[in-house]
Amino acid sequence: QVQLVESGGGLVQAGGSLRLSCAASGRSSFSSYDMGWYRQAPGKEREFVAAIRWSGGSTYSADYADSVKGRFTISRDSAKNAVNLQMNSLKPEDTAIYYCNVRRTGTLVEYWGQGTQVTVSS
Repeated sequence: QVQLVESGGGLVQAGGSLRLSCAASGRSSFSSYDMGWYRQAPGKEREFVAAIRWSGGSTYSADYADSVKGRFTISRDSAKNAVNLQMNSLKPEDTAIYYCNVRRTGTLVEYWGQGTQVTVSS
């Protein structure tokens, strides 16, 4: 059973920073999985934020939503089966529940975390 445990959400003022972490368990390795983050603001649909996608071998590539490019940085700790999201220059419109997502590359097999609240005050 794959489990994703998120941490690091909270309340921050506009312009501040937060770091989200997601630890995956339930598989011996997640090396062939894409790992990333989505978010859902009140009254809106869930949207893509960032992901690190497996390209084969030990090659990964990062992908970002336009709204967070230059402000957010995603990283992956393969030894810990974890993915992190460093969020800088936060804006009130970044307020949302952030969900960790792990997807077996090239398949529809995916897993979701329970979500962590990020609130940015103006």
